[in-house]
Amino acid sequence: MAYLTTEDMYTHIYQENIETISRGDEAVMLSAIDAAIEEASGYLTRYDTRAIFSATGTARNAILLLFVKDIAAWHFVNLCNAGVDMELREKRYERAIEWLENNQNRNNPNLPAKPDSTDCEHGAGCRCQMDYGSNRKRDNHF
Repeated sequence: MAYLTTEDMYTHIYQENIETISRGDEAVMLSAIDAAIEEASGYLTRYDTRAIFSATGTARNAILLLFVKDIAAWHFVNLCNAGVDMELREKRYERAIEWLENNQNRNNPNLPAKPDSTDCEHGAGCRCQMDYGSNRKRDNHF
């Protein structure tokens, strides 16, 4: 079973509208769902996205599920706006992206942490990332 199904989307788009926009082709909605999961995964790089998006049923994080549905609905309704309020969809999409951006570098206890990488040449626990920065620019006048 997938993380998100077409039936799960009925909370965001009426079934009749889904059938009208997709013209009976379920692959259209599944494509929008896949794109939404990929987009959300890009913002959740500090978390174990494989575990997050392999969860089903009540094991899914409710707020993340809501926002992934918003993103999928936005990608889906861009095909046609038959009976869909585009302004509402756009606002909800922007809210979902804002939430993902704000939680990108925070520890969310409801999402599993990314496991330590053991296939790195630097040893166990290395994430092969480098932090960089500098001090404020100084102007010395003599």
